[in-house]
Amino acid sequence: MGYEAAINKSWDSLLALKPPKALSVKFLADEYSIDTEGRQVLSLSCNIPAKEHTAILLLHYLAQKIKGLTALSGEWLNFKELSVIEGYQAAFRQRVIERIIRKYGNRPEALYSVLERLPGIRVKEADIGIILDVFEGVPALIELWKADAEFGPEANLLFDKNITRIFCTEDIVVLAESIAANL
Repeated sequence: MGYEAAINKSWDSLLALKPPKALSVKFLADEYSIDTEGRQVLSLSCNIPAKEHTAILLLHYLAQKIKGLTALSGEWLNFKELSVIEGYQAAFRQRVIERIIRKYGNRPEALYSVLERLPGIRVKEADIGIILDVFEGVPALIELWKADAEFGPEANLLFDKNITRIFCTEDIVVLAESIAANL
């Protein structure tokens, strides 16, 4: 299914819930305005339409938020534990984990500088850890381990177990890619 069909399906799902004419949602460091009558998703920081993959995530998130988000479980799961689709793990590793390692593997403390741009906090996880507020009620934990004599640097991106009640596996991959791109 191409982006056009996915966007139309996402709009139809959201509009079936009879949302207000205008909505807004924060996603990472940006805020988006959603015009349900005009079927438009606009980035308020740049005053331009959201990228298609971002618009789909926002529409899916808003539909679930209108239905009611479930409380956080407090249990962090990696992608392998979240996805039952075997083929996605390799793509997730390549598109997300390896991207984080390339950027921060040689200087893991630099990950803390992300908190100057994105909403989140430092945590005592791995050697370096932060939790980002991706959406309201959707945190992501980024963990980094420093290289040592035996192993190179390693990273992980985890979500609260309840992410699967908000997003499908494909959306979780796109969400994780968006997080990695914004780090």
